[in-house]
Formats: sequence, structure tokens, C-alpha cells
Amino acid sequence: MISAEQYGPWAIIAGGSEGIGACFAHRLAASGIHLILLARRVEPLERTADALRQEHGVEVRTLALDLSSPDALSRIRAISHDVEVGALIYNAGGAGNAAALVDQSPESALDNLHLNTSTPTALVQHFAKPMRDRGRGGILLIGSLGCIAGTKELAVYSAAKSYLLTFGEAIWAELTPHGVHSLVLVIGRTLTPALQRAGLGDTEDAPAADPEQMAALGLDNWNNGPVLVDPSHMQAFEAMRAMPRRKAVEIMVRSMEQQRKR
Repeated sequence: MISAEQYGPWAIIAGGSEGIGACFAHRLAASGIHLILLARRVEPLERTADALRQEHGVEVRTLALDLSSPDALSRIRAISHDVEVGALIYNAGGAGNAAALVDQSPESALDNLHLNTSTPTALVQHFAKPMRDRGRGGILLIGSLGCIAGTKELAVYSAAKSYLLTFGEAIWAELTPHGVHSLVLVIGRTLTPALQRAGLGDTEDAPAADPEQMAALGLDNWNNGPVLVDPSHMQAFEAMRAMPRRKAVEIMVRSMEQQRKR
């Protein structure tokens, strides 16, 4: 059971306005943990914050920002400097628009890289140190099956998610001896508003996972790091990690093409 005594009185959720992030927020708030929610879009961010205050009676701070921006860490530090942050959930890190790397603007490619690597690294470094010193806390990074192999038209995203997986493993090794839980939760297609806006929602032949179930899976296994894969994808994850790289890339490319056709 997640509690403020176990982790600390405040949690930060990046990507906390909707989908899995909002599910994490409601579960933590139900345990009496106050929240700092980060997201780009103001309206869903404030809507979720109001619901959390009304339903759970916790304090909620919000910060609307682009997590790929150079000043992301300084702005997050400013809104959290006076509270004890005992948990960090990094649920941001979308793929963006699919396109060949050479057809993207340099800004677009680098923004995706910052969103999925630089910013979570900076946030973990900043917030994990006091957690380690206190001997309690939790880091939860949301990974993607895109980490399995390089993916056509998602070159930066797939590479960045591979980084996040390995980074999370290393952080687990560093923090676990000090009483801080660390986990990378690797998920596949999940029925979130963002997925639906991209036109990749639930289909009969390729159902998307339930955000509530994914949030519960992560929180219930926070102390079972370093990596947890959605059980419905575990067999494919292990098989593709073990097979020759060329074959894994070819399978990943076919899979993404089929998703776009649907």
C-alpha cells in the first residue's frame, strides 16, 4: 500500500493531467499524498487538479510547461523547493509525429530527445539525492515497448526509450541499497486521450491496455524493480530482446506499419 509515511508527503507526476498520469495521481491522492502535476495543456491539468482536491482533500500544485524546454528543471525546482518530494513519476515522453529522421527539423528531433532523456535524467538527479539521504522515496519511469528495437520513422523515440530503460536499471542499482524504490514500467499501447487523438485508439484485433490497470501495476510493484513489463507483452519483449537485431528491427517496423493502417 502506497503511503506518505513510506515515501514522503509530496509526489511529482510529469504528464499528470490525463491518461495513466491522472490514474497515478488519483491513487496517490487517495493515500493522502499531496501532488505537483506537470503537463503542457492547461485545461486538462487544472481539471484533474480540481478533481483531486475535491475527491481526496489533498493539496495540488500545477505547472503547465513543455518538458523538453531548457528551463524545465529550474521551473520545476521553483514550484517544489519548499516541500519534501518523496516520489517522482515520469509519465511524459511521447513519440511525436512519425517521420523519417532526415525529414524532421533539427528542433523536432532534439526536442523529443530532451523530453525522453535529458529532462528525466535531470529530474531524477535532483530529486533522488534527498530521497537517498532520507532513506526513503520512489522513482517510477514509464518506458515503452519501443525500446526493444530501432523503429522506422521513430528513430529518436525508440533510441531514447532504450536509454530510459538502461538508465532506470542503473538508478535502481544505485538507490535500492538506500531504501529508495526505483522502477521502469514498460508498457505498450494504452487507451489514453493522447493515443485516441493520434487516431491509434482501441480496436477489436489490437486492444489497448487500460490506464487504470497500468497505474495499479506500477504502484503495486514499485519495489520490484528495476524493470517491469506489462505481462501481456512480456513474452514478445523477451523474445525480441534475444533475437538477432535485424530480425527484431524488421518485426518492429511491420508492427508499426500495421498500427498505422488500423
